[in-house]
Amino acid sequence: MVCCSHCSDTNTKPDSQWTKISGTRYDTQRFFLLPIVLIPSSSNSLAILPAESKIFHGRAAELEAVVELFRQGSPRIAILGGGGMGKTSLAKAVLHDPEVSARYEHRFFVATDSASTRPELLQLVASHIGLRPTKDLDTQVVVRHLLQGPPCLLVLDNLETSWEPKNSRTEVEEFMSHMVEVPELALMITMRGAERPAKVHWTHPFLPPLKPLPISAARQTFIDIADSFHPSNEVEQLLRLTDYMPLAVNLIAHLVDYEGSSAVLARWENEKISLLSAGHDKRTNLEASIQISLSSSRLTSQPGAKDLLALLSILPDGLSDVELVQMKLPIQSIRASRSTLLSTCLAYIDEAKRLKVLGPVREHVQKSNPPS
Repeated sequence: MVCCSHCSDTNTKPDSQWTKISGTRYDTQRFFLLPIVLIPSSSNSLAILPAESKIFHGRAAELEAVVELFRQGSPRIAILGGGGMGKTSLAKAVLHDPEVSARYEHRFFVATDSASTRPELLQLVASHIGLRPTKDLDTQVVVRHLLQGPPCLLVLDNLETSWEPKNSRTEVEEFMSHMVEVPELALMITMRGAERPAKVHWTHPFLPPLKPLPISAARQTFIDIADSFHPSNEVEQLLRLTDYMPLAVNLIAHLVDYEGSSAVLARWENEKISLLSAGHDKRTNLEASIQISLSSSRLTSQPGAKDLLALLSILPDGLSDVELVQMKLPIQSIRASRSTLLSTCLAYIDEAKRLKVLGPVREHVQKSNPPS
């Protein structure tokens, strides 16, 4: 579906706050002139909305929580969580929610995987909202463009690509701080980890980082992909191997669809997580998705974090805080390392207050970085 972008509408009527004077708009409340930006036709815009996920279970509460934030005005929302947790799927569901789409006819979904710096992110956003990327393009041009347009929703998917590197983080946060100066702009980002970028007043209440699917939702996802005739005991065993991580459930269900549950279980005994890593990108290769998190500068810059992760990979029951201290582990800055694993969503605290790692992550770490 093509977003009804204002990029082809140069005749939008100003509201009562605006007066148009010879090619400029005069803001009678702010008392300064905003030059009108010449906007290319929609054929030059990249503003095409992705289809919503047709198989989408177990996120009704999260979806309702986000939609509720939209009822309060133009929110700034961060959808957080580990790799493969369905952040993008939730963002797409929000984009196509009837309430949200009715309020924001102009919606833009920007996959930012290819933007590793602020200038690249700026150019990418500009091209999606209908501006021609140029060498002299700056943040203020984008902000003016959005100020002059109707209310819109901007989704920045996988923002960690440009935010994660320390040498670009401050610039990316500064860019976002300018973007949210637009009153009628609703901003939603998806990002790996549990941290929200600074310099943005995120709308309360915050959405907690996404967790694995409820068992019933994982089972329904599996059935939608692989059908319901497979032996239930084998299906349950396969789902336990995924720890109900959405991406892992999706990948293992597709394998079962054409190989059968017994054959996939037999292959798992020999291949383990490699079985789910035949694809060429993070959406079809579970290890590729996990490795992105393992390459995070937050993880690599913290001495001891990978060592603690390696230890947790062989402890399915995890560690309590007391055990973490009393064991006197030869791990540098162990409390800071614990914090790093939590901030990157490579580990989590379970209901028993134990520090644990999901099964697929444990399998990959045992294979790629076993404890010494």
